[in-house]
Amino acid sequence: MRLSDKFRHLAATTQVRAQSLIAISIANLRGMRASRVIPFTGLFFAVCAVGAVGVAPLAPDAANLPVKTISQELQMPSLDEQISKIVLQQQHYVKEEKIQRGDSLASLLQRLGVDDVNAANFLKTDPVARSVLQARAGKSIRVKTTDEGTLEWLRVGLDGNDNGTKTLLVSRNDQNGFKATEVVEQLERRIEMRSGDIQSSLFVATDKALIPAPIADQIVKMFETSIDFRRLQRGDYFNVVYETFWLNGELVKTGRLLSGEFKNSGKLAQAVWFDEGAGEGGYYSFDGKSLKKAFLKSPLEFSRVSSGFSMRVHPISGKWKRHTGIDFAAVSGTPIRASADGTIEHAGPQGGYGNMVIVKHWNGYSTAYAHMSRFAPGSRKGTRVSQGQVIGYVGSTGWSTGPHLHYEFRVNNEPRDPNTISVQSAAALAAHELTRFRVVAADMAHRFDLLRPERNSAALVAAR
Repeated sequence: MRLSDKFRHLAATTQVRAQSLIAISIANLRGMRASRVIPFTGLFFAVCAVGAVGVAPLAPDAANLPVKTISQELQMPSLDEQISKIVLQQQHYVKEEKIQRGDSLASLLQRLGVDDVNAANFLKTDPVARSVLQARAGKSIRVKTTDEGTLEWLRVGLDGNDNGTKTLLVSRNDQNGFKATEVVEQLERRIEMRSGDIQSSLFVATDKALIPAPIADQIVKMFETSIDFRRLQRGDYFNVVYETFWLNGELVKTGRLLSGEFKNSGKLAQAVWFDEGAGEGGYYSFDGKSLKKAFLKSPLEFSRVSSGFSMRVHPISGKWKRHTGIDFAAVSGTPIRASADGTIEHAGPQGGYGNMVIVKHWNGYSTAYAHMSRFAPGSRKGTRVSQGQVIGYVGSTGWSTGPHLHYEFRVNNEPRDPNTISVQSAAALAAHELTRFRVVAADMAHRFDLLRPERNSAALVAAR
């Protein structure tokens, strides 16, 4: 008997048996109590399931399915025909160049591959389009041209303000002429983090760490009341967090130095910028104390002390004489800063001091700056000056044997050694500002942890 006949016979037998069982169950149910109905109902559904399994057909064997091969000849497109179509089509190119110092419009368009007399004339004569000639060196300029050099559009970023940057767009209009528009585009703000190690000087370290020059200057201003930058040494390091602003992947400008830490001679100084609102803000230590001191450590950003506050042989008279100030060696023209807020009491020549500025502060304090080569614009008697403001430039006027700054710190017009004067910091944050400040400080502390993983690892190993 074939396999298929056996399955048909088994299915028929199973079906007959199931029908017999159902008939018997129905007969018995008539003489039973209602409580016995449920078990027999379950039996009924079980027998039906057996019957369903018995009669389910089997899937055909895949090996017995018919196979049919279909072949079709496809015509390949002609390569020569495709190339000829591409040649006939107008090609477009987008090119980008940096504006260089001394660039003329002709040299700039030539580097960009623009060979379009009408476009060049438009850029020269249109009052809006002419601003392309005012774009500063280093700016990126992009153009789209045809393969013949015909200008389709031009795009260049111009200097803007804090809210965004202006972009000049020159494009063809419907009459095959040109139109120029200036649009203000929002800048993308990024937070950058950098680390540096002192090998020789701060600026060498910042250059090596790819830190922009404006941020390096802000590092000095951030720590000028707590670190003497004349005494940096190999092994000192710093970490900084600052903001930058970008447009279309191009750095437009740097922003504020948000936070920094500086390890100098084994001591760690940390600072964070805190915006107090209404345009006011300042740098604070991580515990909320202001870093602004009453007086700067030095009126010059970078120099060395050539003569301290002590007895010495006068370089001109050759006699022992008390030196009533501190001499800072520096090249002529180095900016001199007011060491504290005050009012200019004197600005002009004064005997052996040469060109001199005296600034009067509070509580009988005053500072004097001598041997200047020239005064800063606006430095005259009665003018209010703020801490860090440039009031003059290093020179060698008066009784001087070379360019340097003679700096005096006076109390009630008596010269005193500024290194022995205890200066107070500005007021700490108010209690209601501390909660918001702690959030800012915690974020910066976390960033510093990310900047020095190898130092943290070394500390953990030493602690075990």
